[in-house]
Amino acid sequence: MNDGGKGGDGTGRAAPSKRKDARRNKETLLDAAATVFVRSGVEAPVRDIAAEAGVGMGTIYRHFPTRADLIIAVYRHQVEACAEAGPALLASSASPHAALGQWINLFVDFLVTKHGLAAVLQSDSSGFDTLHAYFLDRLVPVCTQLLDAAAEAGEIRSGVEAYQLMRGVGNLCIGAGSDAHYDPRRLVELLIAGLRRQPD
Repeated sequence: MNDGGKGGDGTGRAAPSKRKDARRNKETLLDAAATVFVRSGVEAPVRDIAAEAGVGMGTIYRHFPTRADLIIAVYRHQVEACAEAGPALLASSASPHAALGQWINLFVDFLVTKHGLAAVLQSDSSGFDTLHAYFLDRLVPVCTQLLDAAAEAGEIRSGVEAYQLMRGVGNLCIGAGSDAHYDPRRLVELLIAGLRRQPD
């Protein structure tokens, strides 16, 4: 009976570790998929994602049976990464304006991936609407926090609304996936630089 008790304890300790490993492996897959989507678009071959992640294709299909499943998971994963990055950048950057610029770069990466989502989900507009609401709920408050911190530090003009800024950045990213000569980052950098408060 004592042996059984030890075995039970061992299993209890091992289960959380296995769950943590599985979660980490899934996040590795999502990071790899996001990288490939940004580089090659959401129609990139699954074998490219498998190569990026260093796993077999079967591993990807086991976690994500369809491409839509994978894209939705990447979408949510990137939203969470963007949301968590805001406070971390504020804490580690030289200034709130620098943190804002770094966060916007992450947001641009997300948008380049996101633009392929509508085509994949066009047959399920309710599903896309749900994801879009999730995106706004998670990211608008983070952008607001960054803007407020930069305004309070006197680095940017006050009164800039997070939703308007994010919408503007999104508009600059349109076409990035279909035109190899167009890189929205330069224009986005100019937009963020333009928020700078002019000396009196």
